[in-house]
Amino acid sequence: MKPPALTVQDIDIFIEGTGARTVLMIHGWPDTCRLWDTTVAALKDRHRCVRFTLPGFDRAKPARATSLKDMTALFSAIVQAVSPGQPVTLLLHDWGCAFGYAFAAAHPEQVSHIVAVDIGDHNSPAFARSLTGKAKWQILAYQVWLALAWTLGSTVSGALGDRMTRSMARSMHCRTPAQTMGWPMNYPYAMQWFGLRGGFRDAAPVDPACPLLYLYGERKPFMFHSPAWLARIAARPGNAVTGFRTGHWVMVDQPEAFNQRVGAWLDGAG
Repeated sequence: MKPPALTVQDIDIFIEGTGARTVLMIHGWPDTCRLWDTTVAALKDRHRCVRFTLPGFDRAKPARATSLKDMTALFSAIVQAVSPGQPVTLLLHDWGCAFGYAFAAAHPEQVSHIVAVDIGDHNSPAFARSLTGKAKWQILAYQVWLALAWTLGSTVSGALGDRMTRSMARSMHCRTPAQTMGWPMNYPYAMQWFGLRGGFRDAAPVDPACPLLYLYGERKPFMFHSPAWLARIAARPGNAVTGFRTGHWVMVDQPEAFNQRVGAWLDGAG
């Protein structure tokens, strides 16, 4: 990658491409901004692609658990730095969705469109009701494991926390390079289950006011959205929903199809 174009609150910001639309790409666990490499290559000829690695997810920098309030403030500062006075399009995945939805709810004037990948109404009663008992157990097992990896990594042994993180990623068939993973990137799970930094108790319901393209993988043990939310989102003018025969990392499993769908929607979204 090219050197960062600027730094905001010690977060390196990378910018590639030109165009009227600024697309701010926000990854999740256990990834970095490199998750978007093929997407940037596909979009940068007509869109301005901006990306960064979430606080605590960059192995070259110190651990940095960040509260929901501080994360949304960081996103707002980044948007102001890269697109002053103009809203951006968010491209979100995994925890990037959870944090990105919260940012869009808190700062709707800074977000014109959202492309969200594989995480929908994660904090709604409808989603909880849609899960089977087996799915609830699977979510509890992997997320609490990662929350414990953060706790043990930060208090007992970083090496142990790293091993726990990488073993879970392997079990989930994640293709992110193991050397880029570590316990510091597990703090969202500690927020979710242990209330770290205030947790997500203040997160707004997932109901974006702006146009939304929702993409998700169909080949998973369970979905990260409720059927009712999916139907409601799909029915709104300006929105679109597309399922892929992939797992959670749609942009990795089917990069060409993913990039084509994102590009086509952005080109027609105005």
